[in-house]
Amino acid sequence: MELRAELLKSVWYAFTALDAEKSGKVSKSQLKVLSHNLYTVLCIPHDPVALEEHFRDDDDGPVSSQGYMPYLNKYILDKVEEGAFVKENFDELCWTLTAKKNYKANQNGNSVISHEDAFKLWCLFNFLSEDKYPLVMVPDEVEYLLKKICMAMNIELNSGELDDYFSQEGHQQNGLTVWQFLDLVNSGRCLRGIEREAIHMAVEEVYQEIIGDVLKQGYLWKKGNLRRNWSERWFTLKPSDLAYYVSEERKEKKGSISLDRNSCVEILPDRDGKRCMFCVKTASRTYEMSASDTRQRQEWTLAIQMAIRLQAEGKKSLHKDLKQKRREQREQRERKRAAKEEELQRLKQLQEEKERKLQELELLKEAQRQAELLLQEEEQRRQQQHEEMQKTLEIQLQEAEQARASMQAEMVLKEAEAERQRKRITELEEMQQRLQDALQQEVKARQHEESVRYAQARLLAEEEEKMKQLMKLKEEQEEYIIKAQHEKLVLKQEMENKNKFLEEAQKQLEEVRVNRERMDQDVMLAHRKLQQASTNVKHWNVQMNRLMHPIAPGEKRTVLSSGFSGFQPALLSRRDSSLKLKQNLEKKKSDPVKNGSKENINGETEKQLQTPDKDNSSPAALN
Repeated sequence: MELRAELLKSVWYAFTALDAEKSGKVSKSQLKVLSHNLYTVLCIPHDPVALEEHFRDDDDGPVSSQGYMPYLNKYILDKVEEGAFVKENFDELCWTLTAKKNYKANQNGNSVISHEDAFKLWCLFNFLSEDKYPLVMVPDEVEYLLKKICMAMNIELNSGELDDYFSQEGHQQNGLTVWQFLDLVNSGRCLRGIEREAIHMAVEEVYQEIIGDVLKQGYLWKKGNLRRNWSERWFTLKPSDLAYYVSEERKEKKGSISLDRNSCVEILPDRDGKRCMFCVKTASRTYEMSASDTRQRQEWTLAIQMAIRLQAEGKKSLHKDLKQKRREQREQRERKRAAKEEELQRLKQLQEEKERKLQELELLKEAQRQAELLLQEEEQRRQQQHEEMQKTLEIQLQEAEQARASMQAEMVLKEAEAERQRKRITELEEMQQRLQDALQQEVKARQHEESVRYAQARLLAEEEEKMKQLMKLKEEQEEYIIKAQHEKLVLKQEMENKNKFLEEAQKQLEEVRVNRERMDQDVMLAHRKLQQASTNVKHWNVQMNRLMHPIAPGEKRTVLSSGFSGFQPALLSRRDSSLKLKQNLEKKKSDPVKNGSKENINGETEKQLQTPDKDNSSPAALN
């Protein structure tokens, strides 16, 4: 799972580099190339049709990262075997794809690190980054990596510059991307005034230590097994073995010492002219070695003991274990910080609750004091009301006695008046009966009127509904008329555009026809010139053949054993024939109709004619 996670980080950079539009999707053709290269560097048998079969339903459209992940897991990552490929080649492939798009060195050419160092820092970033996408490295890991590089150069990291950088970039408190990290290193904030070669060596050492799992490396003297002589070798210590080479270039490996939980390291006394000796004991053999000084011997023994301890604990990498521990410590600090903040928040809430309750208590006390005052005032008011009411009742009692006496006098008068009222009531009851009859008749008339009004309202509602329908039909008719007019205008515009296009096409056709006629004429003229040139070439071929055979059929050639006198007749005949040929050439030159091919033939003929003249002049000079 750790190997898969590390490979996925590099593949993620390659995929995002191919996503030029930043839409989260990459075309199938690019994924085919990427998959082919991954097959190659991971030493997996190629499966060219797997991608097409996996995305058969996607036509030719681009593929998202979520869509590519099942294919990547099934056909590539599930087939990867640890140790069967060189991981550095795999990382270099992904770095090449992503650096071309994203990595931009210092514009002035004053970058602190080289392109090779940038690649190694990218690998270190991937190793130390969080397992979340997009990949970032938290500030603690950034400081850890920079401290490792500074320690390799025997200098101390300027933490103030780094803190200032993070304080200025407030949005980067959650972590840096790899490109921000490389810009930070190239800016020289933390590595100011250091030579580029020293930085290169430090980056190489940290890369070998963290990525290559090299616990320690350096020169040691080793005692041979058979010849028992001492040889200086370059040793490289990893958790699984201690390999030794001829030199620090590590081109020629001389052997390795396998380490397991049963191995051990012991310090030996000085002997055979060697000092600072120690030995590594395995199940099969004991290896004796000698360091340059006591400090180196102590460092080597501690490093070898650490490798043996890792083997005993079943751990393959020291820095993976350290990274996990640092992550756990960060998570523990984060949990403590969150718990502390939660505790402070809870204490703050309790303090606020206590203050609120104190305020409520003060309010209650104040309300109680107000209530007591109100009760006292109410009691006093009640007593005053009671005394006033008692006095009022006494007065009213006296007035009631007086009123009783007057009432008795009035009762007599009232009885007489009541008799008159009873008679009046009887008359009023009769009148009420008559009024009730009239009221019932009026109610019936009103009910009849209501029924007539209801019928009339219903007819009005039906008439209004029909009016709305008529208005709706009228609006639909108007909309249809407007739409028909608009379509008519559109059709008219299209007809005009088509007529214009037809006229332009006719003009272009006429131009093409004229050009074709002109080209036909040019072709005919060229054909005539070609025929004329062919005729002239044939004529000049005949002339050349005649020049090549100047002796007539009846002539005899005399062969002389010595001297130059036998060549005179042939030279004369050649001069005559060349003179005739020159006259013919002058006639031809005077001809106005000639081309480039004739001139070339004339030139070659003249050259050939000049050659006999030179030959003719040589015998004369000899004579």
